[in-house]
Amino acid sequence: MPFSVFELFKIGIGPSSSHTVGPMVASRRFLDDLHESGEFDNTKRVVVELYGSLALTGKGHCTDTATILGLTGETPDKIDVDRSHKTLEIIRESRGLNLDGKKMINFTESEDMVFRYNDLLPCHTNGMRFIAYNAAGDDIQEGIYYSIGGGFVATVDELNEGNPMDHTEFPYPFQDARQMLDMGKEHDLTISEMVYRNEVSKSNEAEVEAGLNRLREVMRKCIDRGLRQEGILPGGLDVKRRAKNIHQQLKNSRGTNMYSPHEAMDWVSLWAIAVNEENAAGGNVVTAPTNGAAGILPAVLRYYEDIVPSSDMEGVHTFILTATAIGSLIKLNASISGAEVGCQGEVGSASAMAAAGLCAALGGTNEQIENAAEIAMEHHLGMTCDPVAGLVQVPCIERNAMGAVKAINAASLALKGDGEHFVFLDTAIETMRQTGLDMHTKYKETSQGGLAVNVVAC
Repeated sequence: MPFSVFELFKIGIGPSSSHTVGPMVASRRFLDDLHESGEFDNTKRVVVELYGSLALTGKGHCTDTATILGLTGETPDKIDVDRSHKTLEIIRESRGLNLDGKKMINFTESEDMVFRYNDLLPCHTNGMRFIAYNAAGDDIQEGIYYSIGGGFVATVDELNEGNPMDHTEFPYPFQDARQMLDMGKEHDLTISEMVYRNEVSKSNEAEVEAGLNRLREVMRKCIDRGLRQEGILPGGLDVKRRAKNIHQQLKNSRGTNMYSPHEAMDWVSLWAIAVNEENAAGGNVVTAPTNGAAGILPAVLRYYEDIVPSSDMEGVHTFILTATAIGSLIKLNASISGAEVGCQGEVGSASAMAAAGLCAALGGTNEQIENAAEIAMEHHLGMTCDPVAGLVQVPCIERNAMGAVKAINAASLALKGDGEHFVFLDTAIETMRQTGLDMHTKYKETSQGGLAVNVVAC
């Protein structure tokens, strides 16, 4: 069990966990390093260099603005997204930045935010370098950080040391699906029970329960806000929000002879679209496990709560805890980063997590849960990451709807079986990792291949 629930699921902002949330976290880490070294008071200027995928899709993913806001002391879980626009306007007009909210420094965005489109830092495609200068123009401190997916940030040393958040001291520290099932059988525990006991070994039960409830609350509020909004999404593609209109159509069909059973899946698609429209607009979302795939798990959880008659809060917690186990195994043994392995690592991972969560909430055995996750993962293998114009809009918003429906289908198929199946989850995860390694870079969140280049010619 390498990751805590509250490491895998983070409350943050859109449109990207690796390109928006991660860079803001990296800014916070650089500020902390400046304070720790004693160089904060000597800093008069900060230059940020973005490399690889962060440079190529940085504008579309708001990497630049997130980094700038992070330097002012903002964090993804606490930022006021409405106020942030005014903050950026002041920074750009004044050419000055209130570093960590404590001191003014010179900051000219065109000179101090540098996009290294053709360069890569050695450890990961999502690399960024911070350089602090004193009044004399001397380089007094440098920091290199990598945004490795899902809002996680690591230094070179941390990457070389292995997983910096590997909780092998947990009472149930399973490292793959086979270990997970064996531990569950040995101790007669469900997957969610093992994850819960891992959590309370580091915190008290009240804090864990409150944290789970908070994640569920933010997911639901994100859906509800997305259902109310209309207009054009930012970024220049002129993509029109659809959730409000679809919501009205579905409400109108209720209680009429026009209603069809398959409209239950239309609601699921709607909820996923609502979340990802909010994400594309820079709203508050839960990384689940990334922002690009943030709509899948909330949509399937909403399906469980609003459509399944037997749903209850215990089932909600079971859902989230079980999803955590699957997401942890994928992140540990492969990747959840679209820049690293393509969209199979984002939408595929989220769909597998949601399938497992729903299967568990509906009373599935550990073996059926593993099967549900494997089915969902297997049928996303090879999916490329090809956002048009570098924006998390086309095809990302609809792709979340498809991933949510696949998750429900996978859970249903697994529940109708006995847990015995041909391809094991560990095999599917390893296949995803290998596929990501073989995948050409242009199909991995760089907007250099796939729909990102062909849609213009259509």
